[in-house]
Amino acid sequence: LPEKNLRHLKSKWIKPKKISNIVNKGSLVSDEIVNTLIKNIISKKEYEKRIIFDGFPRNLSQAKNLEKILNNYNQKIDLVLKLSVSLKVIKRRIQERQTLENRADDNEATAIKRFKTYEDSTEPIIHYYKKLNILKEIDGERSIDQINKEISDIIDVK
Repeated sequence: LPEKNLRHLKSKWIKPKKISNIVNKGSLVSDEIVNTLIKNIISKKEYEKRIIFDGFPRNLSQAKNLEKILNNYNQKIDLVLKLSVSLKVIKRRIQERQTLENRADDNEATAIKRFKTYEDSTEPIIHYYKKLNILKEIDGERSIDQINKEISDIIDVK
């Protein structure tokens, strides 16, 4: 689930403002909060075998918990895509996005903090999904059209 979607989720267990406060500080939402949201989504029949996660899981604990939840609902992960982008490109994109949107978390310090946290926490799950042979890495520094075409081609093969 992208951070922007987490900001807007309404749940009887979690207050959306709590999520917004965490995200706006440049921090990642806790495993407990995310796992609760994920379980609520996976448990719904209308989403069965029709879910795409963006930015999740972010650590090995979340990956293993996701696998357990999916198994409980007779589902599995078919494909994991990793868009690789350097910190330099992320900084440039944040600056460009600042002119288009007025988000509280759109600043260089927050971007650097989020990037380093993301890299540190996702490295083990990248290896985990590589071992399961379901990881495909995408060069996220190319144009949107090129990235879209590569992802579409990969998904079409599946």
